[in-house]
Amino acid sequence: MRSFSFFERFSKAFQDHPSLTRIIVVSTISGGGLIAYSEANASYGATGSAAVVEIGTKKKKVVLLGTGWAGTSFLKNLNNSQYEVQIISPRNYFAFTPLLPSVTCGTVEARSVVEPIRNIGRKNVDTSYLEAECFKIDPSSKKVYCRSKQGLASNGKKEFSVDYDYLVIATGAQSNTFNIPGVEENCHFLKEVEDAQKIRKTVIDSFEKASLPDLSDEERKRILHFVVVGGGPTGVEFAAELHDFVTEDLVSLYPRAKGSVQITLLEAADHILTMFDKRITEFAEEKFSRDGIDVKLGSMVTKVNEKDISAKTKGEVSSIPYGMIVWSTGIGTRPVIKGFMKQIGQGNRRALATDEWLRVEGCDNIYALGDCATINQRKVMEDVSAIFSKADKDKSGTLTLKEFQEAMDDICVRYPQVELYLKSKRMRGIADLLKEAETDDGSKKNIELKIEEFKSALSQVDSQVKFLPATAQVAAQQGAYLAKCFDRMEECEKNPEGPIRMRGEGRHRFRPFRYRHLGQFAPLGGEQTAAQLPGDWVSIGHSSQWLWYSVYASKQVSWRTRVLVVSDWMRRFIFGRDSSSI
Repeated sequence: MRSFSFFERFSKAFQDHPSLTRIIVVSTISGGGLIAYSEANASYGATGSAAVVEIGTKKKKVVLLGTGWAGTSFLKNLNNSQYEVQIISPRNYFAFTPLLPSVTCGTVEARSVVEPIRNIGRKNVDTSYLEAECFKIDPSSKKVYCRSKQGLASNGKKEFSVDYDYLVIATGAQSNTFNIPGVEENCHFLKEVEDAQKIRKTVIDSFEKASLPDLSDEERKRILHFVVVGGGPTGVEFAAELHDFVTEDLVSLYPRAKGSVQITLLEAADHILTMFDKRITEFAEEKFSRDGIDVKLGSMVTKVNEKDISAKTKGEVSSIPYGMIVWSTGIGTRPVIKGFMKQIGQGNRRALATDEWLRVEGCDNIYALGDCATINQRKVMEDVSAIFSKADKDKSGTLTLKEFQEAMDDICVRYPQVELYLKSKRMRGIADLLKEAETDDGSKKNIELKIEEFKSALSQVDSQVKFLPATAQVAAQQGAYLAKCFDRMEECEKNPEGPIRMRGEGRHRFRPFRYRHLGQFAPLGGEQTAAQLPGDWVSIGHSSQWLWYSVYASKQVSWRTRVLVVSDWMRRFIFGRDSSSI
């Protein structure tokens, strides 16, 4: 209770003395800078012993497709000079996508969240960049076919092929329209920096149109009706940013617009922010209601016309006039990935299937990470006979508890769902899972399990198999993991450090990828943010906003972007947001 009253007094101080905000932002960002500096030093020290290529040794060529979170993280962490990295992407920069909603409203400038890809990477790794888009992958000949983004005067856009020894696919995903009529033609998306810039210009243009004379009240309200489709983190944050932009900056500059602006959020599910804790979901819905943001739950869009959108709510279809729509309903597969999946027999999937080492299934030298891929976690029950055979060292046909415990470390590494299942049931180890493992007086028996009893004990473990979310945090961790694997590939070929191969001999070269969730944020406007951190720790309000500032500043890919973002935040606090239409 004492700590709670402290936070109450802390928040009240900001309400009574707004000038404290600027002081806190400066000190918060300074803390973020220290975090970033320590992280940079730590990562450099961890990979400082890079392999040195002997004179005359041919470097292995790694082709990297994409400059998003996964590709940039791989490039930034790769620290082995035996590789030659060829980057291919239509985008010659990395964009800090979590801040795109801030770009749409001028809170942060577009150039502050991008870093040229040629500035990223270790100096001891030979890297080059081609501004082109890959349209075909040929695994049999180890080639990728690309189309230049730059048009040539003679024959249009040039097509060419690039050979590789290793291919890293990190192309990301595109917005999912669900084939709803009119979405592609009439909606704005929020996946790229260019999307955020278009939205910003459209918002200002809408206010300029609404300020023209001889407009009817009905037409003015239509022009100033902003619809957001999708109640996930991106849609919610954009709606909150737009509300702040309108109430804090635009209404005073466009007096005719006052009273005519409306923001509507359409969500097909029963709640917004369904991936967050229920406390955050309830607070967000209540806050949006107080702020006047109309949240329509259970609303499925059926068609989008030039001036109105049709949505089905509880079986009834209604038409909603609008001035601008932002579509943020999830991700879909890019055409080049669809084509590649058909080649390798994965045509019925939504994303590339990889093993736990991020290697595309059926392709030894091709890796995929980020939003374009999903890890196909091996199930325990698929390998239960092989596991039993490996653990049964004396080949007696039965398994003692001691034999199983000796193999337990490898099993938990190879099948993370085992550890998750034990935690979910609050079990300390496999002895708790095997109910026969203890006698009435609490001592362990020297039991022997047959294969059927062993299968029964592990039958529910695969219920804990989880698919990773398509987030920047997952992609960044996958990129760093794969770079570490590439750095140690030659060493681990000789001395494998992974778990025992259940189907085969020896050990895997590396430990499989394991995602570590570090928490998530949901900015809700009005300098309030919801934070959900590991350990079921939830914080909502002004104090979480300062944590958001610090984390996002520290996670910038360079000191240049870090300084630019911080200066943009300071500019907004002092001068407000820029309302020019450029």
